[in-house]
Amino acid sequence: MQNDFPRAVVTVSELLRSVRDTLERRFPLMWVRGELSNLSRAPSGHRYFTLKDRGAQVDCVMFRSRAAAFEAELKEGMQVEAQVLVGLYEPRGRFQLTVEGLRPAGLGPLYERFVKLKAKLEAEGLFDPALKRPLPEHPRTVGIVTSLAAAALRDVLTTLARRNASVAVIVYPAPVQGEGAGRRIAAALAKASARAECDVLLLVRGGGSIEDLWSFNEESVARAIRASTIPIVVGVGHESDFTIADFAADQRAPTPTAAAELATPSRVELLKAVDACGQRLSREMRRRLQYAMQALDGAAKRLVHPAQRLHNAGQTLTQLRTRLAFALGHRVHRCLAELGRLEASLAGLDPTAVLARGYSITRDAAGKVLRDASKTAQGDLIFTTLAHGSVQSKVKKTELL
Repeated sequence: MQNDFPRAVVTVSELLRSVRDTLERRFPLMWVRGELSNLSRAPSGHRYFTLKDRGAQVDCVMFRSRAAAFEAELKEGMQVEAQVLVGLYEPRGRFQLTVEGLRPAGLGPLYERFVKLKAKLEAEGLFDPALKRPLPEHPRTVGIVTSLAAAALRDVLTTLARRNASVAVIVYPAPVQGEGAGRRIAAALAKASARAECDVLLLVRGGGSIEDLWSFNEESVARAIRASTIPIVVGVGHESDFTIADFAADQRAPTPTAAAELATPSRVELLKAVDACGQRLSREMRRRLQYAMQALDGAAKRLVHPAQRLHNAGQTLTQLRTRLAFALGHRVHRCLAELGRLEASLAGLDPTAVLARGYSITRDAAGKVLRDASKTAQGDLIFTTLAHGSVQSKVKKTELL
């Protein structure tokens, strides 16, 4: 008999997990359009609502980390486009959408334009960090490009006055929304750059919808920002708003007020820095003076009064004179002793001394000393030198020994 039962039996959890995995693989992150209804906020901060159209509805959840950015924008009956992940809530076996992002319906084409333009300019290198110009540390003049009627202008002027009232301000008026606003903003930036009257430019406006901010997504504005010879800070909308101008700017500020704070140093902070520098300078000067005084004390210890130096020199001279006299006396005594020895030796060799002892010296007629009697002959004249006087004789006879 054939068995009609399946070979394996799965649990409910296993079945739902399999369905969940299939849904997640089949449907990647995608955009879904519908109407918001049944909005509720859990104590955890998560938001729950239904997304519906004329023919169907689906439960949605937006977790706290995502919901915080859209808290003020969620209203019953809104037509929205939700970026969702398709899934299944296993504990209840309920099909649901996990919402990662929201935007008002109808903004899809604008968003696509934004993405395409951003990709194009980025590929050109217009957003290259290496092109970003540093902001001046101490600007003397700040330029502002915005509408004269914009609340952002008042916020920026108030912030600049509070932070550093000595900074001059030049406003270059331009509409910040509406037909032709992007072109006129680009013209104002070019005008400010050509005049070169300020050290830094602020391009600002308050918050609004994507349509309101669209002039800051114009290509002409982005290129005018990069063509400027003056560093530009862009502060448009709220912290969560991003425009093409933000990416092209030398520096982005989350709000107009933050742009003013980035562009100018706080006078209070500058005074604190000056005070800190003064304190460091004072400590350094005091330290150097202390070192100099210690060095002077050391030099004073080594310094000798001229009278003392003369006295010390006199003592040294006396010692040298005594040593010299002793050395000379010793040398003279040695010389005299040597001289006496030499005189004695010389006296022993003196022929006159020999003569005084009774000896004599006999020479022939030629004056040569005679030492051998055989060198004379009978009748030769010889001369004998005595201790006192001399005798001349004639040889009568010679005897040889």
